[in-house]
Amino acid sequence: MDQQGVKSNLAHLPRRSLHRLADLQSSALLPDPHDKALVQLAERYTIAITPQMVDAIDTQNLATDPIARQFIPDARELRILPEEESDPIGDYKHSPVKGLVHRHPDRVLLKPTQACAVYCRFCFRREMVGPHGDTISASDIEEALAYIADHTEIKEVILTGGDPFVLSAVRLKDLLSRLYAMDHIKWIRVHTRVPVVQPDKIDAAFLQALKGPKPLVISLHINHVRELTDDAKYAIAQLNKQGHMLVSQSVLLKNINDNVTALADLMNGLMENHIKPYYLHHTDLTRGTSHFRVSLATGLSLMKQLRPLVSGLCMPDYVIDIPGGVAKIPVNSDHVQPIADQDHAYWLVAPDGTTYFYQDIAA
Repeated sequence: MDQQGVKSNLAHLPRRSLHRLADLQSSALLPDPHDKALVQLAERYTIAITPQMVDAIDTQNLATDPIARQFIPDARELRILPEEESDPIGDYKHSPVKGLVHRHPDRVLLKPTQACAVYCRFCFRREMVGPHGDTISASDIEEALAYIADHTEIKEVILTGGDPFVLSAVRLKDLLSRLYAMDHIKWIRVHTRVPVVQPDKIDAAFLQALKGPKPLVISLHINHVRELTDDAKYAIAQLNKQGHMLVSQSVLLKNINDNVTALADLMNGLMENHIKPYYLHHTDLTRGTSHFRVSLATGLSLMKQLRPLVSGLCMPDYVIDIPGGVAKIPVNSDHVQPIADQDHAYWLVAPDGTTYFYQDIAA
């Protein structure tokens, strides 16, 4: 039993993730694996649902289940709007070497893998991750580490991908050790879903691999309170017990968490498990994701409704990435300005004061 009173029950779960349409059908998650639209989707975007997330799905209500909708392919993904992009936040534009994004002077994104434990149907890197996406070689990582070593203005390295926690404990320890050894790197952040969707990965060897002389901040991607299963809570407690700072990132998703009750339950659930709610992302203009997108007006209304219902500690920053990789800005501020004579149109104001036209595209 850990300090939060949650006991792991990982032994009861099957160990194989679902990767094929036929796998989904055999688990009662898909009626017809031969549907032409879904076959086309499976050829384009990778499928993976871990046993833990399969177990969390209500198979009697697949169309509305908030876990199922995040991971099960949907024919609506084939609907590509003109405004949608394959690289909506400009990773490639700001990539001086492969596997690394240097958008802001003092921090970089490092992608040690493009694999994930699960593949979210709304992912803004869906064109880059999985076997259909980019590949990152050992030499690419060496070049990226050399770049970080040479650029002493960098103080934070953000491990992303893909999901860095899919790496083995040995590989992750080696990578972290090399980053910890660089004097100018003051802390490391990791973006991951693994402790929630594959909590059995967080074992003693993995926990040992995370230890180091500098702060390690773990940003957990969680979109609905039902993702906080007992097994996930147990894994999260082990990370917390080891002293890592835990924060969250969530995406505002239509018919998943776009109501104030779902958001309040999520934010309260995060705080109860020692996770500080950090970012609530407005859904990016990623190709084939319009059915997940809500309007900025809806998001702002939800934030206004949420504020009196939860502690200030539970309030995330509602943010939007200016398309093209310009910057991430808060939505509920002067950074987002409606254009008076145009419906659903805004000026997005970057930190340097530059304005960018944004057409709010919601399904």
